[in-house]
Amino acid sequence: MNNAPQIQAVIFDWAGTIVDFGSFAPTSIFVEAFKQGFDFSISLEEARVPMGLGKWDHIKAVGKLDSVDQRWNQCFGRSMNDDDVDRIYEMFMPLQKAKVSDHAEPILNAIDVVDALKDKGIKIGSCSGYPREVMDVLIPVAADYGYKPDCIVATDDLPQGGRPAPFMALKNVIELGVTNVAACIKVDDAVPGIDEGHNAGMWTVGLLLSGNEAGLTFEEYQAADETTLSVAREKARKVMQKATPHYLIDTISDLPQVIEDIERRLAAGERP
Repeated sequence: MNNAPQIQAVIFDWAGTIVDFGSFAPTSIFVEAFKQGFDFSISLEEARVPMGLGKWDHIKAVGKLDSVDQRWNQCFGRSMNDDDVDRIYEMFMPLQKAKVSDHAEPILNAIDVVDALKDKGIKIGSCSGYPREVMDVLIPVAADYGYKPDCIVATDDLPQGGRPAPFMALKNVIELGVTNVAACIKVDDAVPGIDEGHNAGMWTVGLLLSGNEAGLTFEEYQAADETTLSVAREKARKVMQKATPHYLIDTISDLPQVIEDIERRLAAGERP
């Protein structure tokens, strides 16, 4: 009997999925970059809306939010343009590089879950909305915590661009030697990352409580009663369901049960 796993690879997002509970490293820096670049204030909630996109595209998307665009027009008499995005991005990059290592601690049980997958012979891929120069800061710090994926793709590694297109996920497929995208799982805490997985032909798993949409700190998560968690879970679910992930779970701690179910479905001949 062949006991080899049906699943060949799991491809993880970084912030809000494996590291940085609540995805605070990028969102707080967006707020600061707008302030430094133009003395313009955005809220943490506004900064979170386009999460999952590459960071330049994220800044542009924040500028297109009705609430932000209205205030920007009040301040500057016009909507934000690409030169403005460039200026904010120039502010964002050194701030992000300086702060990202402060948010590199793995989310609860992430290392145990990843190591168990490796023990089953499953490859560990990863991709991020962070550009390569930020990833080059984050990667060694995460490695010191014990997180060492087999492949890492940054949002600017490919000329085709990042999410929601499938290119970063498919770059993982190529680098990991995966022979069937239907034997891959994409795990993410934001809609563009789930769309990326769908577009790549993979199973998709959305995370509700550790990521961007719930926006809880780890301390808030630990202290929360079930009513508080339920409200946060449903808030995130309303957003994440727009991408129709195959599974929605609270955190990576719940992934092993999903792995078992997908392996059962693959054995039965199902595809994503």
